[in-house]
Amino acid sequence: MADIADDYLEPHYIQRSNWLRAAVLGANDGILSTASLAIGVAAASDFREPIILATVAGLVAGALSMAAGEYVSVSSQTDVEKADIGREKQELLDMPEIELVRLAEIYEKRGLRKDTALTVAKELTKHNALAAHIRDELGINDISQAKPIQAALASGASFTVGGILPLLAAIFLPLQNMEYYLYGFAIVFLIILGTIAAKTGGSSITKAIVRITFWGTVAMGLTAVVGYLFGVKMS
Repeated sequence: MADIADDYLEPHYIQRSNWLRAAVLGANDGILSTASLAIGVAAASDFREPIILATVAGLVAGALSMAAGEYVSVSSQTDVEKADIGREKQELLDMPEIELVRLAEIYEKRGLRKDTALTVAKELTKHNALAAHIRDELGINDISQAKPIQAALASGASFTVGGILPLLAAIFLPLQNMEYYLYGFAIVFLIILGTIAAKTGGSSITKAIVRITFWGTVAMGLTAVVGYLFGVKMS
């Protein structure tokens, strides 16, 4: 039976949530931030060099900022998890009977009969008490557990990939009406990203496209207006 179950074991979309969130966020920011920056400068300048320079600067700064931000943020989550696990270890040493009752109550609330819940709690405690409490009392598992390096690399790399696309557009597209070309290409890039993210995560492609297109248009439109009116970029 175990072999049959293994043969039909399906990967769940939630297993991709950690790296997918960081990658989509990074790529989306890469496209949107560099495109908006390029559009703002293009709307205020008649030369290609300032547009390219601003886009490169935004790309480098944004990639490093995204990676550092993800690392710091997820590391903070990791510190909290480690602190909770350490406290759980001590509680298991100081009051194992109370911890057993707590575990049984968790299973009972999930629908098991009281005697069954206690039996399950005893069996899991005998097998690996700390693992049982980490998973069922603290809610930490391999899927949800924070991974700072993974999140930082995924976010920084995806921002770089996303930011290179508007940079290439700024280099090769006609200078006249550059801001409109940049907007069009950025929207296409965002739609592709939204489609890939939705398919990878098993969610609605239409909703992803509408969401990413709407907010992308708002961000780039406002930056273009600022460029036209003041000749500066607004973050």
